Amino acid sequence: MNENFKMTAKTLFGFEELLAKELKALGAMEVKEGIRSVSFVGDKGFMYKANMALRTCIRILKPIKTFKVTSEDDLYKQLQFIKWHQLFDVNGTFAIDAFSASGIFTNTYYLALKSKDAVADYFREKFSKRPNVDIKHPDIQINIHIQENGLCTVSLDSSGDSLHKRGYKSATNIAPINEVLAAGLVLLSGYDGSQHFIDPMCGSGTILIEAAMIANNIPANINRREFGFEKWNDFDEDLFAVIRQSLLKKVRESDKKIIGYDKAPSAIIKATDNIKNAHLEEFIAVKKANFFNTEKELDGKTIVLFNPPYGERLEIDIPVFYKAIGDTLKRGYPNTDAWLITSDFENGLKNVGLRTSRKIKLFNGKLECRFVKYEMYEGSKKAKYNN
Repeated sequence: MNENFKMTAKTLFGFEELLAKELKALGAMEVKEGIRSVSFVGDKGFMYKANMALRTCIRILKPIKTFKVTSEDDLYKQLQFIKWHQLFDVNGTFAIDAFSASGIFTNTYYLALKSKDAVADYFREKFSKRPNVDIKHPDIQINIHIQENGLCTVSLDSSGDSLHKRGYKSATNIAPINEVLAAGLVLLSGYDGSQHFIDPMCGSGTILIEAAMIANNIPANINRREFGFEKWNDFDEDLFAVIRQSLLKKVRESDKKIIGYDKAPSAIIKATDNIKNAHLEEFIAVKKANFFNTEKELDGKTIVLFNPPYGERLEIDIPVFYKAIGDTLKRGYPNTDAWLITSDFENGLKNVGLRTSRKIKLFNGKLECRFVKYEMYEGSKKAKYNN
């Protein structure tokens, strides 16, 4: 029987509650929200399941040692007490990721370098040989995190590459959205597959794909080729296969429409390729169309969600563009919950001309954004709320 242990799931700002909810739904114990992180307890099998299934998680860390440090030399000595040879082989490769909130350790590059030396010297003293560093594809990824009070947590990164790398994206547009951010936006919108879904500026299709996986309860990282834990000494391939199959048995089929528009032929080609890579062609339809010339063609409740240009990387007339968004929603999209994310509050949001019913602070990379909701009613309610 596998023993339970504490883990930390990293996420984006504003997604902590979503991630905690996901973890509880999967069966995690002792779930506690932090800042851009959620701690929880589970066993090895749950660690495999969480990596495969969580939509709003960037990576999952397994803490192996916690101690107080006062200097780089102190850190070096403390790291020497860890039995690294039990975690990976001297002929293997490793990489170290370091972060510090302490004023004592201001140079994270030097912190990572000192930690690397400690691990390498441990092996050299024990085997007269040291493992190699491989920052791109290591056998084991070590995470060093020092809090403001000097408390250092050493963890193993069970995910390897960031979990936003789902494995389905072979092509992107000029301003692609992160897959974890896309999934979080869909979940925040309240979409669960019981409504129709439209992304009217779909780009390379990321939001559509994440929505389809949510609607059909497909594990977020089912298309991913590898996780970090697969290279660990204690990796249980049979257990991993059992967990994978148990998740696939819970896949369901939504009969609601998922539709994407984009006016650029190149975007439609990229979106189509990515949708095929994700094996979701039967659930998503994309077509070349300018949103400003469209109308809602679906009966029933529909969620419209999109990531319009912010003007950061795409040259457009922002005030005119965002006014056209509001006009199009008023004219052609009754009985919809329309959501959009933008970093342009003054020239963008202010010119939509619709009243927001929700406004959520998020970040797209380093850009502070707002994710806003417009409730588009039919008949008299439409006139009352949007005129």
